[in-house]
Amino acid sequence: MNIIIVNGPNLNLLGEREPEIYGSESLSEVNSWIENHEVCANLSLEFFQSNSEGAIIDFIHSKRRDIDCLIINPGALTHYSYALRDAIVATQLKAIEVHLSDIHNRENFRKISVIKSVCLAQYYGEGKQGYITAIKHILEKK
Repeated sequence: MNIIIVNGPNLNLLGEREPEIYGSESLSEVNSWIENHEVCANLSLEFFQSNSEGAIIDFIHSKRRDIDCLIINPGALTHYSYALRDAIVATQLKAIEVHLSDIHNRENFRKISVIKSVCLAQYYGEGKQGYITAIKHILEKK
């Protein structure tokens, strides 16, 4: 099974950015932990991060025929990017939305996701474990 894990704006600053909210590990460390997790033993994973909405959309478009599922932490794009939402719909990818923090116990604007309705599930507040929860979801539904 081929899965891409896409992280949006500012997630390249994990480990530096508000560690009390997002944790102290870098994105590279989180990706490595996911890749080496026992649940991922027989999976083909590819990781991508960009601070640019267009680059994320272009990447998703380019992978649409090569993957079985998209796991996406859209960062702030969650709350307003109809273009990202449309890219998920247009590519017909099975997608799961993940957030490290509990978006429902933060600022009001973070509670709104324009992505959620086009995803199979949304996981939040589990830290890096949320990515594994998403992968388990995919494996249970295959």
